[in-house]
Amino acid sequence: MPDKPFDFWQDHAPRYLEMALRTDRHEVVAHPDGYGKHTGDCGDTVEMYLTVRDDRIGSVTFRVNGCIHTNACANTVAHLAEGKPVAEAWKITPDDVIAYLETLPENHAHCAELAVGAFYRALADHHANQRHPWKKLYRSG
Repeated sequence: MPDKPFDFWQDHAPRYLEMALRTDRHEVVAHPDGYGKHTGDCGDTVEMYLTVRDDRIGSVTFRVNGCIHTNACANTVAHLAEGKPVAEAWKITPDDVIAYLETLPENHAHCAELAVGAFYRALADHHANQRHPWKKLYRSG
């Protein structure tokens, strides 16, 4: 019996579809509390912008130049991070993103690594901004 062709709408998990198609977090923040940019070997790029209040991730917005899988992963990172203490947000891994999405194709696991990498860079930038808060006002991006 031949394999049936992959049906994007029927064969992906609802969580994957929601994260892949969601665009409400596509926003550039002028003076974020944390900013990170990461480009993968595939050429996809994710830029993440964090807003932090009382040492908790208030919001995560991003800009993606890449495929639908990268968008799904960036949205998932944002979903998993928002509301968490900064220290706990550092624990988000590519495996967490893949598990949440359920049906991210195996050959696109690098998209989860790309999104988490941009997020880690934004967290590191937030940490640097805490030591030198004036620097975030001079960011170009």
